[in-house]
Amino acid sequence: MYSEFKAFLQKYNVMALAIAFILGAAIGKVVTALVADLIMPVIGMAVPSGDWRQMTFQLGTAKFLIGDFIGAVVDFVIIAFVIFIIGKALVKPAPTPDTKTCPECTEVIAANARKCKYCCSPA
Repeated sequence: MYSEFKAFLQKYNVMALAIAFILGAAIGKVVTALVADLIMPVIGMAVPSGDWRQMTFQLGTAKFLIGDFIGAVVDFVIIAFVIFIIGKALVKPAPTPDTKTCPECTEVIAANARKCKYCCSPA
């Protein structure tokens, strides 16, 4: 039972996923603080009323919190952009294997191949 559970964890890389989730939550908190404490006050100074997150739209008895929604969208865009930049800096693409083109059929084959697997001609 233990060996099956261990195989499951290794096969689906569950530990790496758990670590990534925890780090993502921590980075999300840091970026949210950055947005709320540093960026939004600058945006608030540009808006005449100051606290634009309190902006509402009344239609009959319904009250729409337009400012809160716009704030959530701005927060999401900034957090997504920062996560994108961090991911781009940390994740490098896998190197592509060396290849060459078969002179007979023009298919791409491994660079160290002696025979084309498509047309069987010497490479």
